[in-house]
Amino acid sequence: MELVTPEIGLVFWTTLSFLILLFLLKKFAWGPIMGSITEREQFIEDALLKAEAAKEEMARLTNENDQLLKQARAERDLILREARHVKDQIIGEAKDSAQKEGAKMLEKARIEIDNQKAIAMTEVKDLVASLSIEIAEKILQKQFAKADRQDELVADLLKQVKLN
Repeated sequence: MELVTPEIGLVFWTTLSFLILLFLLKKFAWGPIMGSITEREQFIEDALLKAEAAKEEMARLTNENDQLLKQARAERDLILREARHVKDQIIGEAKDSAQKEGAKMLEKARIEIDNQKAIAMTEVKDLVASLSIEIAEKILQKQFAKADRQDELVADLLKQVKLN
């Protein structure tokens, strides 16, 4: 039964050894262990705060990027609309200018044609007149080759002309 009931000396020395061990562990082991655990907890808490801050910054940057992207798209659409408007305006002005220039060229061509036609008609009239005169001259020379015929014509003309 000795094993079941310990002696007082054994209990005393066991308790004393346990208390010394407990004091030594508290002084040399638990202090540094608890300090490193506290330090580790602080490091983890700081890392979590930094991660949360990084997450918020990332969300802010993502939102900012989305807004910049929307703004860039709106500006692109505006620039494209303005470019289309300017293109249409330039094309319209070019068409108007081409039509006006074409109309001016047609009018100049008509005037030139009319001038050339008038010149040609004048030349034809002059040619017809000179030919008519030549023909009349030749006919009259043949008819009045004889002097008695000339006298008859003069007499007829004088009868037709009445003197006042």
